[in-house]
Amino acid sequence: MRVENRTRAILLGDAIDVANTSSKRRTGLLKHAGLAKGQGVWIVPCEAVHTFGMKFSIDVLFLNKKRKVLKIREDMGRRRIALCLRAHSVLELPAGTVAATGTQPGDELELIK
Repeated sequence: MRVENRTRAILLGDAIDVANTSSKRRTGLLKHAGLAKGQGVWIVPCEAVHTFGMKFSIDVLFLNKKRKVLKIREDMGRRRIALCLRAHSVLELPAGTVAATGTQPGDELELIK
């Protein structure tokens, strides 16, 4: 799946996996050694994530049902927790993606299959 920031007309990722089952949401990125540019995972539904057991940092975007960015946690390191109780889903991307694309809370994202 591709994810574009419609507000800024920029691509966030073109190899985004969808974690939409209980099993996929539990596993998330735990089995990955890292994320290349363009990769990521969209976790739906989700309002909190952790990086316990992960080997790398990530950028985390909390989205509402209309895929508007509610909150961002940049460069979230190992053994951390982030949550946004208003979120409907979470987009996890390689660390540095948010800074490189200028993505900010309030931006609208589009997920393209």
